Amino acid sequence: MGFELRKKRRYQGAEKFVERMKNVQEEAKAVLQKAQEDMKWYADRERGEIEEYRVGNLVLLSIKNLKYQIVGRCTDKFTKCFVGPYKVKAIISSNAIELDLPSTVRIHPVVNVSQVQ
Repeated sequence: MGFELRKKRRYQGAEKFVERMKNVQEEAKAVLQKAQEDMKWYADRERGEIEEYRVGNLVLLSIKNLKYQIVGRCTDKFTKCFVGPYKVKAIISSNAIELDLPSTVRIHPVVNVSQVQ
């Protein structure tokens, strides 16, 4: 017909390359699994117990991230780290609560639980 079919040959170099790539992939998976387990262990070590808040509880609000939102502040040197206590108005989620804030505190009433004590 004018052309001949190629013969199927096995190349030793290609087979070695495929085996080497499979080994590298297995090693990479093992290393990634170990890294993931290590990261989980370190994260769990730093994680504390979650405090359950109920409507009506009194909490203190951290002013760490509220530098200019609170009216009537003196200098940073003389300001307390927490203000309040404020009553918990509603539980939004396990990570957010709504506080009953006075009009002098000019922030959104829904705050993250990491900002209250």
